[in-house]
Amino acid sequence: MKRIYMDHAATTPLAPEVLEAMIPYFSQRYGNPSSLHSFGREAREAVEEARAEVAALLNAEPSEIYFTSGGTESDNLAIKGIARRNRKKGRHIITSSIEHPAVLEVCRSLTREGFEVTYLPVTREGLVEVGAVEEAVCEDTILISIMHANNEIGTIQPLEEIGKLAREKEIYFHTDGVQTAGKIPVDVRSLGIDAFSISAHKLYGPKGAGALFIRKGVRIESIQQGGGHERGMRSGTENVPGIAGLGAAARIAKENMAEESERMRSLRDRMSGWVLKNIEGSWLNGHPDKRLPSNLNFSFRYIEGESLLLHLDALGIAASTGSACSSKKLAASHVLSAIGLSPVDSHGSLRITLGMSNTEEDVDYACRAIFDSVKRLREMSAMRPE
Repeated sequence: MKRIYMDHAATTPLAPEVLEAMIPYFSQRYGNPSSLHSFGREAREAVEEARAEVAALLNAEPSEIYFTSGGTESDNLAIKGIARRNRKKGRHIITSSIEHPAVLEVCRSLTREGFEVTYLPVTREGLVEVGAVEEAVCEDTILISIMHANNEIGTIQPLEEIGKLAREKEIYFHTDGVQTAGKIPVDVRSLGIDAFSISAHKLYGPKGAGALFIRKGVRIESIQQGGGHERGMRSGTENVPGIAGLGAAARIAKENMAEESERMRSLRDRMSGWVLKNIEGSWLNGHPDKRLPSNLNFSFRYIEGESLLLHLDALGIAASTGSACSSKKLAASHVLSAIGLSPVDSHGSLRITLGMSNTEEDVDYACRAIFDSVKRLREMSAMRPE
């Protein structure tokens, strides 16, 4: 049976070149990067080379890159670290209603420490309005955290405008860039970002490795104590193979981004055009233009998304009903609810996220499979009107 992977927002396969870069640090160059001998120096060189590669991807300085275990830890470090370090200045945080749980849950936890959080609504297309951010700012505001692009509906946020506002108000600005780093250009300077989270396994790197950009001068404290690794910001012996893999993935993404983004956009539009034309009662969630080149989030009336997912899986197609981090939950997606979908319509969603291995042939096969599956499910659906 043909097997097609279309769930790249959940995770990506490890690129062969990335694996090749990692292998020596499992068995040959296995030193502790904190050791002074030659084994340790080899490991330290790999870490610093990767730091420079990640910095180049974001237009940052290598000294502004700190390695973590992934996007969730990076979000925790950025939000908790900035909030706690600056609590004497203020205790108000602004975020959006469609953030990843790694941001929402962190913000909720900070309310138990006396912080106040404003959760901004979004438009029907999933956009945070800059005017709403400005209205939410008060004298007590110390941090704004708005994701670069949404992991479910792919909408890209107006970070440059929000960053400008944050600078004018002297408020720190963090963004979860897990879905954008390596997929679209990211320039932390022009965007006015103070902290930017990335995860290796979203850009063909290994699971268990990530990074946080922290602009020089940002007042932040560590949330993990120990031996003072990563210049005191993140204690714990560095995951050298994972870091080497992240560095290689960042370098490859920077080299191939322009060509690959255009190819993804072409495949995305090919699938979107066919599905919306041929399947009645279907629509695209998220912004039609300001969206990731690889992301599609459809809704289909009168069906249940998990049933559609199982039908497609039986045909060899891997997709998602929403965020992989929460796809086992029966509650409606908080993102789809935030853009105004009813619980019934939310449950009829399908997320397709394309990647480097996908072809026009894959897209055409998936389109036909979606059409046949939706038709069959609607014939069995109790929700379908008579």
